[in-house]
Amino acid sequence: MLSMRNLSRVYRTDTVETSALDQIDLEIASGEFIAIMGPSGCGKSTLLNMIGLLDSPTSGSYRFDGEEVAGLPEAKLAGIRKRSIGFIFQSFNLVDELTVRENVELALLYHGIGAGERARRVDAVMDKVGIAHRARHRPSQLSGGQQQRVAVARAVVAAPKLILADEPTGNLDTVHGEEVMRMLQLLNAEGTTVVMVTHSPAHADYAQRVVNMLDGRILQERRRAA
Repeated sequence: MLSMRNLSRVYRTDTVETSALDQIDLEIASGEFIAIMGPSGCGKSTLLNMIGLLDSPTSGSYRFDGEEVAGLPEAKLAGIRKRSIGFIFQSFNLVDELTVRENVELALLYHGIGAGERARRVDAVMDKVGIAHRARHRPSQLSGGQQQRVAVARAVVAAPKLILADEPTGNLDTVHGEEVMRMLQLLNAEGTTVVMVTHSPAHADYAQRVVNMLDGRILQERRRAA
């Protein structure tokens, strides 16, 4: 699905130059579940943003679905994101003024999908993640675990090829964190590629492959034993 070669990201100000990613080589196949780990500030979130086309490399190559995307204009990148990528964030990023149903439906409105098809998809995905009974509630009326379920539903309702999850259990207790991990595992079993940043070794064990980072570099990779 994606291939990075000698990919680097440097942030510059008038006085300081900071290397966030340093010559990253990474390939992810369609249908994989990848966990990215490492200490704070090692470049995990920058790499996830790069994979999600939210940031652009300073140098190197990045091919997404066979297309070189490094250096593409923002309008083209936005089109690829809309078609192919769903995002799940630690802070949920739900719209407080909207109901659960409206938050999930929002992604489909951006795709210009008609009302009947939107209703069908939203009903199906809310059933899948177990929040259909909360459809008329607002985010402030939900627990953290329920809010993250809504965020997962919103990320997958448009059937993206790739889900990017940045510390998706970071604001959840153990029980709700495990529920979210099982949902990601189910989505992956159904064919969706999942790339997740996590500090939790237990949650990384849900992935098929773990990428460990340090100082903007990939330190090592390991595959889960079958």
